[in-house]
Amino acid sequence: MRKIAAVSAVAVALLANGLVGTAVAAPAPAPAPAPAPANAGAAQPMSLYAPSALVLTIEPGTGDQQNAVQRAVTLSCAPKPSGTHPTPAAACAELKRAQGDFTVLVAPGAPRLCNKLWNPVTVRADGVWEGKHVTHVQTYGNSCMKDAGSEAVFNF
Repeated sequence: MRKIAAVSAVAVALLANGLVGTAVAAPAPAPAPAPAPANAGAAQPMSLYAPSALVLTIEPGTGDQQNAVQRAVTLSCAPKPSGTHPTPAAACAELKRAQGDFTVLVAPGAPRLCNKLWNPVTVRADGVWEGKHVTHVQTYGNSCMKDAGSEAVFNF
C-alpha cells in the first residue's frame, strides 16, 4: 500500500507541475527553421565554364638564378575576364586565340625591332587553363623581345 501511495504522490506532483500532461498530450514542438540567407530568393548560378585562372610572373635573368619576382598578376578568364592583370580581356582573348598554348603567343602586326642587348627576362604562367593544369616558363633576351612575343598576356 505504501508503494501505491508513493507512486500516486509522484503522479500527482507531475500533473501539478504540468510535466506529464505536456509529454503525453502534445508532441514536442518542432525546432524553428534556420534563418534563410539574405539572398535566399536568388538562384545560385552554376558554372558551365571550365576554370581558367593563372598567376603570371616576370623575373630578371634566365630563371635559373632563383631571382626574386619583379612583377606578378592574376588572370581569370571564365566566366568573364578578371584579376589583377591590367588588361584581362585582351590577355584572355589572346590566350583563347592560342588555345592556351603559351608557346604560340605572337603579337599580331609587324614584327617589333629590338636591340640584341643580352639582358634576359623570364616569364612564368602557373595555374589552370580550361580545366587543365598548365605551367609555362620562357626566357627572352630582353624586355623588348618579351613585349614582342605577346600582345597582352605578359605585358604588365
